[in-house]
Amino acid sequence: METPATLDQPSSNSKVFRVGTLTYTRRGLAALFGWLLWGDFVWQIKDRSIGEIVKLLLGKYHASDTLVGILLVVVPQVIGIAMGPYVSSASDRHRGRWGRRIPFLLLPTPFTALSIMALGFAPFLGRWLHTSSGGHFLGLDPSILFFLGLLWIIFDISTTISNSVFGAFVNDVVPQPVLGRFYGWWRAVSLLAGIFFMYWGFGKVSEHYLPIFVGIGILCGVGFPIMCFKVKEGQYPPPTANDNIPRSPIAFFWKFGRECFSKSYYYWVFAAIILPNLGSLPVNTYNQFYATKSLGMSFDQFGKLTALGWTISLLLTFPLGWLVDRFHPLRIATVALCLNTTVGLWGGLFIHGIKTFEIACVLTTVLSGTWLTATAALPAIMLPRMKFAQFSCALGITNSVLNMLLAFAAGRVLDYTHHAYRLTYLALFAFDAVGLVVTVVLLRKFLALGGRDRYVAP
Repeated sequence: METPATLDQPSSNSKVFRVGTLTYTRRGLAALFGWLLWGDFVWQIKDRSIGEIVKLLLGKYHASDTLVGILLVVVPQVIGIAMGPYVSSASDRHRGRWGRRIPFLLLPTPFTALSIMALGFAPFLGRWLHTSSGGHFLGLDPSILFFLGLLWIIFDISTTISNSVFGAFVNDVVPQPVLGRFYGWWRAVSLLAGIFFMYWGFGKVSEHYLPIFVGIGILCGVGFPIMCFKVKEGQYPPPTANDNIPRSPIAFFWKFGRECFSKSYYYWVFAAIILPNLGSLPVNTYNQFYATKSLGMSFDQFGKLTALGWTISLLLTFPLGWLVDRFHPLRIATVALCLNTTVGLWGGLFIHGIKTFEIACVLTTVLSGTWLTATAALPAIMLPRMKFAQFSCALGITNSVLNMLLAFAAGRVLDYTHHAYRLTYLALFAFDAVGLVVTVVLLRKFLALGGRDRYVAP
C-alpha cells in the first residue's frame, strides 16, 4: 500500500486533513496556506495591475472602445482557447519528479516577467518607430498602440500557460473540507493586492508606468517560483492508454470536447459560473473610462474608489469562506446574485453623476466580489477531480468564446452610442438575472445527486 506523503508527522491527538496521497496536520495546513497565498499575492499583483495599466495607456494614446475590448478581452480569450486544452490535458496526464502542475507553473514564469518589463518600453518603442519612419508608417499614437498590443499578446501567451493549471494545482493540494475557507483567504489576498495597487499606485501610473512595470516583473520572476519550490505535490496513478493525447489536433479536440461536453449536467455548472462573469465584464472593462472620461473623475479618485469597494470585500471574505464551507457555494451565490441584480438595474437607470456612480460602483464591486468569493471553490467541488484541469479548461473555453462575443458587441455598442457607459450596468442586471435562475436549478440538481455529503461528480 502506498504511504501518503506528509508535510509533518501528525501526533495521535491532532486533526488530520487529507487530499489524495497528501496528509496535513493543522501546522502543515497553515504552512501550505501560507506558501500558496504568497504565490497568489504575487500573481494577483500582476493580474490586478497589468491590465489596468495597459488600459490606462490605451486610453492615453486614444485607442477606441472596440480596440480596448479586442485587446483586453478578445485576444486573451483566443490565446486561452488555442493553448488551454493542450496545457491542461498535458498537465492532468503528466507524471514527473516535480509533480504534474509545478513544471507548467515554473517554465513560463521568466517569459511572463520579461514581457511585463517590456510593456513599460512600449511608448518609447512607438516613438522610435514613428521617428525612424519619418512619420509615414502609422502615426505616433498608432505606433505606440502597435507595440502595446504586440507586447500584450506576448504577455498573454506566457501567462495563459500558468493560469491553465494554477487552479488545478490548488485543487490537488488543498483538502476539500477547507476549500471554502482557503478561497476566502485567497480572495482576501487578491483584494489586498488590488487595494495596494489601486490606492497607492494607480494615481502614479500615468507618469511612472515604467518603474511600476519593471518592479512587478521582478516580483513575478522571483516571487512566484518560491511558492513552486515550497509546495509539495502528491502522487497519482499513471495515466491509462485511454488518457493519451492524440497527435492529430482534430482528434485531440474531438476527444477533448467529447469528454468535457457529453453530459448535460455540466452545461448547468458552466452556465452558473459563466453568466455572472459575463455580467461583470462590461462594467469591469469600461468603469475606468466611465469615471474618468464621462464623469470627469481623476485617476487617483477612481483608484481610491475601487480600493474602497475592494476593502469592504476584503472584510467579507473570511465570514464568506466559513459560510461556503457551512452551507455550500451555490446557496451563498444565490443570495449575492439577488442583490447584485437589483443594484445593476438601479445603476443602469439612475446613474446621473459622480455621486450616484460612486454608489453603484462600490455596491457592484462588493456584491460581485461576494459572488466571486462564494463560487471560487465551486469548480473544485462540482468537476471531476482526476481530470479537473481539463474540465476547468473546457469551462474556461466556453467562458472565453462568450467573453469575446460580448466584449466585441459591448465595444461596438458603446462606440455607436457615443460612450453611453451606463448601459454596462444594465448588461450586469440582465446576465445576473439569468444566472440567478440557472444557479437555483443547479442547486436542485446538486441536491438530487447526493448533496454535500454524498455528491460525486458525474
